[in-house]
Amino acid sequence: MTTVNIMINGHAHGPTDVRDDLTMNDYLREYLGMTGTKFGCGAAQCLSCAIIIDNPDGTSSTSPTCIVPAVSFDGKAIRTVEGHAKDGELSDLQKAFIEHFAFQCGYCTAGFLNEGQVLLEQLTKTPVARDDLEKTIADALDSHLCRCTGYIKYHEAVRDVILADSKRYLVENKELNLRATRK
Repeated sequence: MTTVNIMINGHAHGPTDVRDDLTMNDYLREYLGMTGTKFGCGAAQCLSCAIIIDNPDGTSSTSPTCIVPAVSFDGKAIRTVEGHAKDGELSDLQKAFIEHFAFQCGYCTAGFLNEGQVLLEQLTKTPVARDDLEKTIADALDSHLCRCTGYIKYHEAVRDVILADSKRYLVENKELNLRATRK
């Protein structure tokens, strides 16, 4: 048994004694009752179980939870699908997923939503050229699997959020050229 302390969606959880082989997915679902993170393939291939890790340097990334032990998250800050809405208000990305009906069964939605959120956060720090937007979205989301084949709608929803606030997420090609010549 190992004791873990994890910050989840801004709330401290722990100290909690867990088996060393307990997966993070099982910890979230069985210990905390947070059932939004799904168990899909059990091999970290579909990524329906992906959560967001908030790194100390201000960056974020996703991680599968189906094969990763809960003890490996000790001392970390993470976000799950339950943490996206604030004060009962859905995030822009959640609203876009609904508007695009970017899910059918919804099993993979949490993983796509978390990956999309990480992409938005990365783009606020390092915007991309409009011409590179489709490839950027594909690079971010294409490792996730949807058994209902809803990929296009997920891509469209993320794209719409980015385009709705393009000054935040995108730069014009001429701006990129200026930056490149100054280096």
